[in-house]
Amino acid sequence: MTDSQAPLKPVREPGQPILDRLAFEQFTAAHRRELKLHCYRMMGSLHEADDLVQDTLLRAWRARSEFDGRGSVRGWLYTIATNSCLNALKARSRANRILQQPDRPASHGMATGGPAAEVTWLEPYPDAELPGRADGEPGPEARYETREAVQLAFVAAIQDLPPRQRAALLLSDVLGWSAVETAGLLGGSTVSINSALQRARITLAARYPQGRPIHRSKPNPDEGLLLERYMRAWEAANLDSLIELLREDATYRMPPWQEWYRGRAAIRSFLKTIWGNFSGFRTVAIGANAQPAVGVYSSSQNDPAWRAHSLHVIEPAEGGIAALTIYVPPLGPSLFAAFGLPPS
Repeated sequence: MTDSQAPLKPVREPGQPILDRLAFEQFTAAHRRELKLHCYRMMGSLHEADDLVQDTLLRAWRARSEFDGRGSVRGWLYTIATNSCLNALKARSRANRILQQPDRPASHGMATGGPAAEVTWLEPYPDAELPGRADGEPGPEARYETREAVQLAFVAAIQDLPPRQRAALLLSDVLGWSAVETAGLLGGSTVSINSALQRARITLAARYPQGRPIHRSKPNPDEGLLLERYMRAWEAANLDSLIELLREDATYRMPPWQEWYRGRAAIRSFLKTIWGNFSGFRTVAIGANAQPAVGVYSSSQNDPAWRAHSLHVIEPAEGGIAALTIYVPPLGPSLFAAFGLPPS
């Protein structure tokens, strides 16, 4: 298989007894992070990804006697993980999670809709959970680099794909599997896989002006300065400084609220309606989806303690901020633990 540079030692050598649980856990631990990331891309949910990785490893343990060692362990585990995700998506009432509701126009002024409990929102992914370069290196046929294929906008875009197309695109264009290998996992012919890939690529290309996400193969030192300025603006409650960091056409989303804003003037008008509700902010730099991110704590006159308030994922572009996705209460504070942040 091309999904791994070299076959790994099989779980069971021919004629040898099955490995015990401790040995099996040590054997599969090297793949846990990349399997979790794969499940996250499929599901759009950090919490579901955790559950599905556990399910994958449990299924692998139960089926360990069926693995004959002729393929790679990595490919075998991806097969189990992908099928677990497809089954989970089939059981969902909605197959995709979103960052903003389709066809909903940009808002102006105060947000009044409140949290949309009926919507399943795309969750961010902690950089601390990303696989190491050696573990997650794409195969030679991959069209996307690892950092491109974990960006929040990319994960949101692939949620628009039907589950089978989503799986085919991830296996082929992100992991670098061949059409033959992908067909072996998903079933069907290589012709059907190539057809699914073509449809998926057309859908993705329509989401991006250049046909693909912003290329971010390496962290940019300028992004660190941008993040520092962003954090200072929040802590000083300096609206002018914050707006200066935005591109003219920047977007501002705030799951689980349905409203979203486009452009400096609209974002400024909205923030002006809410900053007065707080007596101060404190910020902590984190990383999410291979993008700069911040955990923000707030205090108020009624509650002077610093409480978890929101988790901000920043999309930098050309020296400014192209998009802000700010997970606000009640969703935002519930995500802090996954990023290693205390509730207060």
